[in-house]
Amino acid sequence: MESPRTPQDWNLTPTEAVALQKRLREQLILQPPPGLKVTRLGGADISTEKGNDTGYGGMVVLDAATLQPVARAMAAVPLSFPYVPGLLSFRELPVLEAVWARLTVRPDVLVFDGQGTAHPRRFGIACHGGLLFDLPSIGCAKSLLVGTPGKLAERRGATAPITHKGEVVGMAVRTRQGVSPVYVSPGHRMDLETAVEWVLKASPRYREPETTRHAHRLVNDFRRAGGESAELEEERPG
Repeated sequence: MESPRTPQDWNLTPTEAVALQKRLREQLILQPPPGLKVTRLGGADISTEKGNDTGYGGMVVLDAATLQPVARAMAAVPLSFPYVPGLLSFRELPVLEAVWARLTVRPDVLVFDGQGTAHPRRFGIACHGGLLFDLPSIGCAKSLLVGTPGKLAERRGATAPITHKGEVVGMAVRTRQGVSPVYVSPGHRMDLETAVEWVLKASPRYREPETTRHAHRLVNDFRRAGGESAELEEERPG
């Protein structure tokens, strides 16, 4: 499988990155593995700050039944790709790739704080990351990149398809009554129905799933500490 697995493979121009997205898009599998059993859910995020060219990345693995953390890993990596809408994966995945290498407890499904197929080329960071790490993945974003959602009821669990150019690319999902929805789309080895199911399971109390909440807190703390824990391979909360 064509995959940017070595550092030099990330050395692309935005034009080359778009071309790679279009090629890799053909490798996506938009259905879960037969008999998918999810006992561990992962969340991935990175934190950056103005004037600092370092990305502070982290992943947290939760017990799927209790949503309690069972493992986490962090890495601080120089950012080499500019911020370009639609090309987030080329900026953030080199950081998360270093985190993944340090994570010895692997999740069954990985949730990204970004888009899956709800993307101009149907290849957001959740798609790219799922292919790179070769596992089922979900995009759960706080804002839309493309598309228009249908009318969404106020109750928790309400859903409305996100349509772009006549194609359903994701789902607006109300995870908390009266609160703005999140925007869910499959990444790799995932379908929309299963993605929505797991985002709702992972969001019992707040707008964002616990995977994202834990990962976000981890990377912000890591950044504020100056990446001092970067050499930790993994830390398992007690």
